[in-house]
Amino acid sequence: MAAAPTLPLPRQRGRERYCAKAERIPSPAGGGGSGWGLGALAVAKTQARFACQECGAVYPKWAGRCEACGAWNSLIEELPRSGPPKSLGGSSRVGSNHNAQSLAFVALRGDSAQAPRHLTGIAELDRVCGGGLVPGSAILVGGDPGIGKSTLLLQAAAAVAAGGGAAAYITGEEAIDQVRLRARRLGVESAPVQLAVATSVRDIAASLDIANPPVLAVIDSIQTMYLDTLDSAPGTVSQVRGAAQELIGLAQRRGIALVLVGHVTKEGTIAGPRVLEHMVDTVLYFEGERGHHFRILRAVKNRFGATDEIGVFEMSDRGLVEVPNPSAMFLAERADTEHGEEAATGAAVFAGIEGTRPVLVEIQALVAPSLLGTPRRAVVGWDSTRLAMIIAVLDARCGLSVGANDIYLNVAGGLRIGEPAADLAVAAALVSALTETPVPTDTVVFGEIGLSGRVRPVSHSDARLKEAAKLGFTQAWLPARRGQRARSADGIATTPIAHLSDLVERLAPERRRLRRVAAAP
Repeated sequence: MAAAPTLPLPRQRGRERYCAKAERIPSPAGGGGSGWGLGALAVAKTQARFACQECGAVYPKWAGRCEACGAWNSLIEELPRSGPPKSLGGSSRVGSNHNAQSLAFVALRGDSAQAPRHLTGIAELDRVCGGGLVPGSAILVGGDPGIGKSTLLLQAAAAVAAGGGAAAYITGEEAIDQVRLRARRLGVESAPVQLAVATSVRDIAASLDIANPPVLAVIDSIQTMYLDTLDSAPGTVSQVRGAAQELIGLAQRRGIALVLVGHVTKEGTIAGPRVLEHMVDTVLYFEGERGHHFRILRAVKNRFGATDEIGVFEMSDRGLVEVPNPSAMFLAERADTEHGEEAATGAAVFAGIEGTRPVLVEIQALVAPSLLGTPRRAVVGWDSTRLAMIIAVLDARCGLSVGANDIYLNVAGGLRIGEPAADLAVAAALVSALTETPVPTDTVVFGEIGLSGRVRPVSHSDARLKEAAKLGFTQAWLPARRGQRARSADGIATTPIAHLSDLVERLAPERRRLRRVAAAP
């Protein structure tokens, strides 16, 4: 008896109809067989993607919050490229690209012709850049709105143009009359600066890609530039990345010192993809409060100089004026104590290093009874986490009741300190405020404090002491080294501090009664 024919299931019948319409292509295994593929039936569909405008993370669909950086409403729809660039469109297998050329490897040692740097005429700006502008380099300048980015760069362009070099200032945010008004206020309207308003990268490249390009080109700002080859709006991740890549490539070909102005987010970081900071050679940040008349220009990345180098400027009605001696500026108010006034408690002078420059700054502390169950901590210019560590070490290792009070810490002058060498100066200011014992006005303090209370040595001690002696200081409290005793160097007497308790004994001897401020019940 013949068996009944087996009918295919509905899902199998649909699969057979689907495969029947597919194009038969050779098997990728290359064994002579064949396999079923979609072939010409499959049409590549360009799907939109959503990129975060804060960090550059890409998602397949829109979401209200970026999972990478935590920013809200920062995902913008962008259309990716339909395919790879033509120069990379060959087969992905190694050795299949017949147009490739072998690399010419060279040794590490060799003669390298380095082009001379271009001086801007602003000594503080040249110092931050590592000694001047390097031809063919790209510099990214960021800062809060109204901090002085456009003012400083217009002054630099005018100084370069007045010195005989061609300088171009291209703005996409302001009109010609607005820039001219600023130039008239700064007193540089007579400088031969090439001024233009443009947002198209194609037009800017056509204007700068000439036989005699300018020495300096300022683009204000990169978030306003756009490439007509991309479908996204100006300011998006793809536009910022593509525009920067085109402008940097042009600067390298023509030897132009390119300066890009970048917007910042509410957290203070440069807006756009993080890859933008990797593409440029130097990243400069403007620091300082808008209500404060001092501005700090800090290099957080520099391929041609030292990082964390700072330039200090003072905002005036004639623009930004450079400050050649920042230490004297930060300590200007302490000069009043030399005229018979009593020294204030809760203040200590810290001898720090910013890049390659020694800087002296005053650290102020205030210890007050706490009216709440949780004491308050207010920190300006320093890391609040390190302050909590110093307070814990003073309580646990030195027997002081510091943590039960409200503590206010401030770095005078608007400078932000990041090095651990400021630990000892902060501790001196706290103990001075708690015991009402002033730190001697002719003393500088520096050193790193460990959790055990030991004071650890720091680098560049000689440069710190030399700067302190230059400003008239005669004593220094610094970390103790093995076998080191009190000595005099560079006209300044050094007192080694091995443990934090040694500092407490100097500011709160046994003959003085410690004023322990208890927390309110």
